Amino acid sequence: MGDRWLGAGEPVLVIAEIGLNPNGDLGLALELIDLAAEAGADAVKFQKREVELCFTRAALDAPYPGRNSFGATYGEHKDALELSPQDYDVLRARSAERGVVFLVTPFDRVSADLVETLGCPAIKIASHNLTNLPRLDHVARKRRPILLSTGMADMSEVEAAIATIRRHHDELVLLQCTSSYPAGVDELHLNVLTTYRERFGCPVGYSAHETVDATLHAAVALGACVVEKHFTRDKGLRGPDHAASFDPAELARAIRGIRAVSAALGGSTKAVTAGEWKNREKHHRSLVSAVDIARGTVIEPGRLTTKAPGTGVPPARLGDVVGRRARVDIPADTTIVETLLT
Repeated sequence: MGDRWLGAGEPVLVIAEIGLNPNGDLGLALELIDLAAEAGADAVKFQKREVELCFTRAALDAPYPGRNSFGATYGEHKDALELSPQDYDVLRARSAERGVVFLVTPFDRVSADLVETLGCPAIKIASHNLTNLPRLDHVARKRRPILLSTGMADMSEVEAAIATIRRHHDELVLLQCTSSYPAGVDELHLNVLTTYRERFGCPVGYSAHETVDATLHAAVALGACVVEKHFTRDKGLRGPDHAASFDPAELARAIRGIRAVSAALGGSTKAVTAGEWKNREKHHRSLVSAVDIARGTVIEPGRLTTKAPGTGVPPARLGDVVGRRARVDIPADTTIVETLLT
């Protein structure tokens, strides 16, 4: 994706999902990019819709009352949350200034074409469009890496979506997702990450909608190479997604945990670490004389015990020592080393 790799063994890509949380305000959108960068996010992501292309007229004309509404009808509400195409040029420039990857989720064909012109290094497909195979086909033809969320879907639908994309390319990260806002921890089914990786042979990631951060850390431990989480300046702001988002302090804490878990996973080969060698010498056991052993005496098991430090012959080599003779007098409580034996 752009100048970085996504996948096993690579640093986890953390996406601050700004989404609709700017509430149609370019100034707030720019502030959120700054806050996400300061929290340690690798990328920011927005959402783009041509509202008229996404909903029927009946849906747009439906009344939409409530605290989080920005209009009398659902259409007025959705229009109020949108930023202009020109705004996205400004947001892309600010993201570059702050050193974060700029991503946009398109919800329709026109918006998908806009994302391409913006030069986004990957295209995120929201769960809303996973079963929209014609839309997936249109996006996959652009041959950009795709981050595909899989909320609200069963396995057969996921398989159909992947097959559609793979007709054009295989640059795909499959994201486990539960599309509840917020999602309960018993709904998350993070073990699906393992299922996805084994069944589809592609990098996997996690799109989070819960209000805790331990589950993001668990997703990384299960192999997620991409983690995204809704992000806001203030969870009390009016709007549909603020309450289920992380604020700057929560995002920063979650990212610290993700980095720690990622570092702790390390390699898959069991070996003594650099930091362990000193303690190994101090705390491992060696063969030690349990009694005085005169020069020339045959070494028998009863004449030996095991004690720290681990600077002598290791206990695992007891069979190599028994039956040999003492080269010199060996006082009791002496660490056995090769030079003491014939």
